[in-house]
Amino acid sequence: MILKDCMSDETRRKISEHPCYSPEAQHKFGRLHLAVAPSCNIQCNYCDRKFDCVNESRPGVTSEVLSPKSALEKTAQILKQHPYIRVVGIAGPGDPLDNDETFETFRLIRENFPDITLCISTNGLLLPDRFSELAESDVETLTVTLNAIDPDIQKEIIDMIYYNGKKYEGREAAEILIENQLKGIQMAVTAGMTVKINTVLIPGINDKHIIEIAKKMNGLGVYIMNVMPLINQAAFADIVPPTDAERKAVQDACAPYVKQMKHCRQCRSDAYGLLGNDLSVEKKASGKELKTIAVKKDEEIKE
Repeated sequence: MILKDCMSDETRRKISEHPCYSPEAQHKFGRLHLAVAPSCNIQCNYCDRKFDCVNESRPGVTSEVLSPKSALEKTAQILKQHPYIRVVGIAGPGDPLDNDETFETFRLIRENFPDITLCISTNGLLLPDRFSELAESDVETLTVTLNAIDPDIQKEIIDMIYYNGKKYEGREAAEILIENQLKGIQMAVTAGMTVKINTVLIPGINDKHIIEIAKKMNGLGVYIMNVMPLINQAAFADIVPPTDAERKAVQDACAPYVKQMKHCRQCRSDAYGLLGNDLSVEKKASGKELKTIAVKKDEEIKE
């Protein structure tokens, strides 16, 4: 079943200029990621944000964490130099909704660049809790990383969550995360946001389950789904990533339910420019290791 397209002309225009939502836009329009959000409330078993070098281009990596004021200054400079950039987003290096700086940054960008499309990428744990702030920030496109809707599968993917001042592990953590993700996605769709789902394809763990996620997203009204190959690191360092053919097979199985994004570059948290030409890496490629970015809070968590 394919959902009926009820988008407004303005929403269509925004999507046509968003390189992550439109395969055609990736060649003409750019995006700018502002790394203002270092704190994260989840430890995923495939995530390692402890270091950064110029040879790495993957989610959770940045060369520096910006203040909202510095992010505004960077935005002004980059938009002047690269006017083809139409989207300003926050995607880390932690979870944007776990950082108050995210909302201050969006406020500053919207005040100074009212025509830019604001975008956010989140794990979704705090999406229902902070949705009113997100809506007030005039964010138009939302990405949620959703790797399972079955708690028994999700508990194999995350090590822990930190929610409402408490650490949760195992199935309990998985149940809380999934409930909040689905509730937040529904809130966003109802509010008129264009929603993308990122799903990490992890062989032997969620590879047979992803089609069930696609079916669920169809019912919620999600616009597009991005099946991303596992980057084998951290606790999943020994898992062999999926082949291109394996990823394509999952995408093809999901396509009848949700439009598939097939041009993802798994960008850094400070990426800017065209998807296929990350100017943040090009600018800093001096061959030296860059600033260390620490993972949030395990030492802060109260048992």
